[in-house]
Formats: sequence, structure tokens, C-alpha cells
Amino acid sequence: MIEICFGSQVCGDLSSAVGREWLVPDGLGGYAMGTVGGLRTRRYHGLLVVPGETPASRKVGLASLDPAVLLPSGARVRLGAHEWSSGDVDPRGFELLERFDLTDGLPRWRWRVGDVVIERELAMLHGRSCVAVVHRLVSGGPVELELAAAGTWRDAHGERRADGPPLRMDPVDGGAIIEGAYRLAGPGWTPQGHWWRGAYHREEAARGLPPEEDLWYAGQFRGPLRRPGDTVSVLAWAGELEQEPPPGPQVVAAARRRNREVVASAKPADDVEATLALAADAFVVRTAAGPDVVAGYPWFGAWSRDTMISYEGLFLRTGRADLGRELLRSYAATLSEGMLANTADTGRVEYNTVDGTLWFLHAVSRHVTATGDTDLGDELLPALRAVVDAHLAGTRYGIGVDPADGLLTQGAPGAALTWMDARVYGVPVTPRHGKPVEVNALWINGLAGVAELAGRDADPLHRLHERASGAFRDRFPTPSGWLHDVIDAPAPSYPLGGAVHHDDDLLRPNQLLAWSLPNAPLEPDPAVLGRVGAGLLTPLGPRSLSPDCPGFTGRHRGGPAERDSAYHQGTVWPWLIGPYADASRRAGLPVDELFTGLEAHLTEYGLGSVSETAEGLAPHSATGCPFQAWSVAELLRARR
Repeated sequence: MIEICFGSQVCGDLSSAVGREWLVPDGLGGYAMGTVGGLRTRRYHGLLVVPGETPASRKVGLASLDPAVLLPSGARVRLGAHEWSSGDVDPRGFELLERFDLTDGLPRWRWRVGDVVIERELAMLHGRSCVAVVHRLVSGGPVELELAAAGTWRDAHGERRADGPPLRMDPVDGGAIIEGAYRLAGPGWTPQGHWWRGAYHREEAARGLPPEEDLWYAGQFRGPLRRPGDTVSVLAWAGELEQEPPPGPQVVAAARRRNREVVASAKPADDVEATLALAADAFVVRTAAGPDVVAGYPWFGAWSRDTMISYEGLFLRTGRADLGRELLRSYAATLSEGMLANTADTGRVEYNTVDGTLWFLHAVSRHVTATGDTDLGDELLPALRAVVDAHLAGTRYGIGVDPADGLLTQGAPGAALTWMDARVYGVPVTPRHGKPVEVNALWINGLAGVAELAGRDADPLHRLHERASGAFRDRFPTPSGWLHDVIDAPAPSYPLGGAVHHDDDLLRPNQLLAWSLPNAPLEPDPAVLGRVGAGLLTPLGPRSLSPDCPGFTGRHRGGPAERDSAYHQGTVWPWLIGPYADASRRAGLPVDELFTGLEAHLTEYGLGSVSETAEGLAPHSATGCPFQAWSVAELLRARR
């Protein structure tokens, strides 16, 4: 694995110290997350963030555990840092940070106060909502360590203020139970119980969201560090509160062993692939319903489209085929009217994508091809045939096969059914009604995959595939050389379903799937792909719209409406590096340099991982979720 390390010359700068974030998952959808410098810049940051019934319904518990060193001279030096609504950072403990590293996926800080060096390690107990924070004296001493525990108990997407009821604290040996939800335990506990007002989250302010909350100062732990090697540990856990976890150093050691085993199971070819294999592990979770995939940390839950796009990278490239088999069966059980359930993030099952189901066909086909698991193919084949039949007959949102050409059409008022699904005030930014290019590439690819699984009984599927492929080759190429993004779209001046249609030739990356999928309808022309790359490619992946096109927005900033308006109008999406690399390989073009920017990105923003998005204009600053499943999965898959 890549050892991600920053020395004092980096960590002493506030923007560098808080612009890089670390993540430690619990395997259930919960996590610990924060910045290198220790400031909580997001409402989502915390040392114990607990999953609910779904990975998206998380609650923030322990927010911070701020250390202070009590020197023999009587001096008290605080190492933690908070930012307040006044704009003050108090104290500036990050300036004492001599080193930060991320090795074996676990963060480790090292502070120096004169000749005293103190190290902090943090780990979670996999499969349980439990965090261990271990402090160790590296040199100097003796000193005492004081740890101020501040927390809350609220939905991860919100904030809690002091004008509401105080948090309930029930005393237990060595700590307290907060709100009956999570427990704190450690040495020398002294309860406090009052609000710290005005904690400020600068990233939420930048996103146009409420940036302030109040934190409950629960109390402080205190313990001696007399000689190098001595430790002071604090544990926080939810769930079975009476069942105490192992001691903190054991939790850290177990997490290191597990992470090394995860990497070894993936059989990485190099250090970058090892880092990506461990990054992938964060997104594969176990819920009450079975295995699932968190689309991104810190705010996403499970989305079927993201899961299926990520499937090959997260499962087949990391030695998780057996777990993947279980996941595919589970998702197949959600099929309704030929459509895969999309997300439970909203608290209800929704069927609102045109492409999620087609990505499912692709995932099953890749699983059987890569593993030889024909038993699963036979088991799921009736469900896959039912998907094809439902699309031929027509299903929700106007999704159905056009009998005139065998291509898939879709669209309904107010709906955004493709992966470009952003809406502002309920209105789709890019509705893409009609016949989108990647949807039809996936349809053609899916027909071929199901036909292969069907074997001798596949003649009708082969005829459907041949007809749709011929229509695709006739209809989608533009005079400019690239492919239309949508054909048979409603003309701008006509309502959906009107008689007049047009073909959208804006330069977007969706056409890459027409050249990259295993059963793609077209072979890429190197010259055409070069023109597409010239308009779209950045060091972090393709843009969602060329800068030469009307509507291009190069900055992904501002409040929710501004960010959603730019989401698919020029913003960079790293996951698209997978289709671009596949198309380049098929065109006989070199690909190694395509990954250089994303490999460097592993040491910035979400450390050891790949972000959801980046800005379309240089310097292509990362945006969105710092840790995104399909970004990691596609880079991992495409590099191999």
C-alpha cells in the first residue's frame, strides 16, 4: 500500500491540514472521519458515526476527543482544534503536528511538545459500531494526558443546538452512556455536561448549508504517560452497550491485521492497486438484509446504479466473488416490472432509473464470465429474461423498446432517469428524454449478455440484439464524428411526447459506453476517440460536458441549486476513466498515462481514495463526496 505521510511543513498550514480527510469504516455503513489537522469541517465528521436501518440513516455520536498534555512544569498544551462561528480556531494544536500518516488504512498522528512526542492511532472494530482511540508516549515524559469528549446524538445530515434539551448522560464505570445510544469508556473519567456553542463547519458553509451546531461537552478522561510505550485509550461504541469491546490497542492491532488480509486477498499488482483494494473495502458493507454497497462517504447510502457500476471493481477485482454472488441474488429479488429498485436513501423503495437495471444485467454477465459461476447464471436467467420482456412490453416512466427500431426509449414529465439525474427545484437539469446513447449501449450489451447465458434458447434475443445494434450504428453517429448524446428527444419547443423530435449532439462522455462495454455496438475509431478526449479529458477523468458546448459550467460550487446545476454540465466524474480507458484500449491507444492524475489524487482530498467529482476548469479541484465507490471501483478495474 502507499504510505500517505505529511510532515510538519505541510500540517502546519491550516488549508493543507483541513483540506485532506481520512476515513475509517466499521463494515456496517458507519464510520469515523475527520481531517488531518483535527478540525471538524463537516457536519458529518465524527469519531463514532453510527449506521441506522440503512447505511444512509446515520447518526453522529462522539464528535471529538481533544487531547491536552499536562507537562511536569505545570504547563497545559492542547493539541486538538475547534473552529467557532466567530472564525477563531482554538487552539491551533495542528501547528504542533509533526507527522501524519495513513498506513494499513489507519490514521496516525504524532505531536511534538518540546522533547515530548505523543502519537494517536484510531481504528474501528469491523462489524461493530465501535471506535478505539489510542495515545502512546513515543519519547520524553513523564506527562499526563487529558482528553475532552464532545458529542451529540443527531441525524448526520442535520445539526443540534443548545436551545433544545440537554443530552442525557447515565454514569457507568469508567465513563457514561449518552442518550441511551452510545457509551464512552476510558481512564480517569470526570463528567461535565454542558454545551460548547457555535462549532463551525466550513465545508457546509461553502456548500450553502447551515454551518453551525452546538456540541455537548460530556466530560474528560485523564491518564499518565510515564515512559515511552505507555498508552491511554478511550473506547466509544453503540449497540450492545453492556458488551465491552477489547482494549484499544487490541482493536488497533486487529484492524491492521484485517486490512492487510483484505489487500492480500485482492492480489494487487502494485502499491497503487493495494491502496485501491483497501479503499474498495470501505464501501462493501453488511446490513440486516445482506451485503450492500455504500455509494459514497460521508452522505450517501446504497444506490443500485452505483452498486452495479461498481460491482466488477469492488467484488470481482478484490477476491469477493462469493459475497458478490449473495449481493446479486439479493438485488434480483427487488426486480419489479422489469426494473431494479434504486435506493433506500429516502426511506422507501424507489424504481426511478432507466439504466440501473441494465447495469445489473452487465454485472451478472461479468460475474459469470469472470468466475465461471454458471449456476448463478442459470438461477437468475428467468429474472433476466423477465427484464427483457418487461422492456419490450413497456414499463414505468415511458421506458420501453421502440418497435420501429428496437432501441430503448424513456422519459416522463419531471423525471431524470439516467445517471445524469440532477434536479433543481424539482426540474431535471438534463432530462435526456428519448433514446440516450449509453442507455442503448447498455441495452444492446445486456441483450448479448442474456443471450450468452440462455445458450440454445437465445435466438429471439440474438434477433433483438442484431436489430438494435444495426439501428444504433445507423442513428447515433454525428457529422462531427462522435455520437449523439440522445436521439429522438422532444424538441425544445415541444412538450414530452410531442410530434417533433431532435437529436442532441452535445459532446458528453456517455457515448464512451458505446465503445467500451464487452458487447458494445461499435468499434472505436482512434481519431474520433481522440477528438472526444480533447474535449472532455482532464487529469481526474472526463468532464460531463465539453467546454465548447452551450451550458458548460466549469465550477462546481455554491449552494445546492448552484452545485446541482453544474453537476452534469461540465463537472468531472472520475468513474468515467473506466469506460474511457476501455475504449482507448480497444482503439489501440496507450492508456498508462490516463491514470497518473488519479494516482496522485490518492494523497489529496479523501486520503487513499477517489472523490465523487472535480471541477471542470483547472486546477480541477475535487468536489462532492471525498470517498466514492464507483470512482474507486472503476479506477481499480481499469488499471488492472
